[in-house]
Amino acid sequence: MEKYTTIRPGQEWRDTDGELIQAHGGSVLYHEGTYYWYGENKENYKAGEKNWHYGVRLYSSSDLYNWKNEGIILEPSEDITNPMHPERIMDRPHIIYNKRTKQFVMWVKFAGSKEDYSDWRVQYMGIAVSDDIRKPFQMVKYIRPLGMEMGDFDLWVDERDGKGYFIADRVHTEVIIADLTDDYLDVIGNYSSHFPHTQPPLAREAPTFFKRLDKYYIISSGTTGYNPNPSEAAVAELMHGPYKVLGNPCLEDVKNTSFDCQFSCIFKHPTRYGLYIAIGDRWMAKTVMIDGQEWAETSEAGYIWLPIKFQGDIPYIEWRDEWKLEEYEISKGPKEWWED
Repeated sequence: MEKYTTIRPGQEWRDTDGELIQAHGGSVLYHEGTYYWYGENKENYKAGEKNWHYGVRLYSSSDLYNWKNEGIILEPSEDITNPMHPERIMDRPHIIYNKRTKQFVMWVKFAGSKEDYSDWRVQYMGIAVSDDIRKPFQMVKYIRPLGMEMGDFDLWVDERDGKGYFIADRVHTEVIIADLTDDYLDVIGNYSSHFPHTQPPLAREAPTFFKRLDKYYIISSGTTGYNPNPSEAAVAELMHGPYKVLGNPCLEDVKNTSFDCQFSCIFKHPTRYGLYIAIGDRWMAKTVMIDGQEWAETSEAGYIWLPIKFQGDIPYIEWRDEWKLEEYEISKGPKEWWED
């Protein structure tokens, strides 16, 4: 297969075996010189049928362009009572590395009750660990953080002190930022609340978090299911805020759909000066009509990777049909460039 040398948002992206990449609702992690892209494996999903996922799949890369399939790192279960059964709802895995415990810690969002596996109102987290990101993770616990129904989320680790944070939407009401325990396997009681709304579509979901210079940022989505909507950026001087809403960061987003995607991760490049990449899914890239209802064929959802630019402290995202990482300079030393 011919190698990729550019990023082409929204266009078909295949792994080094020629298969469509299955890393939906996912994130990118950089560890010891290798990039890892992981997400929901939707390869068995068919619109209108029961299968929601087939575990969490991992890819590795040395250049962020070409991705090797490393296999499924959080296996599905054959037991329908297990939240990892393919017919159960599992979303948005996030992995962080704990330098203290030398473990990779994965959180995933589950939804559904024992009585109704499709009940979106019941949401909670599963936490799994592995000593090697390329090897299977083992589920160690299920939690309802702070006793609340938590939906889409992000995890972030402060590079300065290793402190971890959980950033999540409390279903259709507000965004919560909570401190993680030292082992990243739970939250402690310290948390803050942001962006209160009473109901969709204004209620925020899919929060993505990053830090630049001495400012903290959240880019989130409105609540309209798989249908895309305008993103919203917010900034604060402290981790727990208060956050100032900046509006839609997507420039010339004429359809007010965040370029027809929903962002799931903001990846800070480890060596290229000032490069932050907004990573999202174009869930409605392919749809089918079933009994008069439009369904997203998520196994063929496309990916949107776009660089974030800044005007002062204001982030903005412009559409690019094609772009290269090489447009950004490599930093001259490990701490020469601007932050942390």
